[in-house]
Amino acid sequence: MAEATVKERVLKAIEELPQDITFEDTLEKLYFLYKVEKGIQQADSGQKISHDEAKDRMKKWLS
Repeated sequence: MAEATVKERVLKAIEELPQDITFEDTLEKLYFLYKVEKGIQQADSGQKISHDEAKDRMKKWLS
């Protein structure tokens, strides 16, 4: 079976939202899904760091 198109994935995500969702919340949900997909693609292509490296970066940002 062929992979779903972006349009199909967006429509599915919208269909799963509650009926009373706001336009702003809808956009936030779609943006979140986009960022997750982009992150998965980056990880699959080797653009990732170790857990320890992430912890070290967080320490620097938060200090």
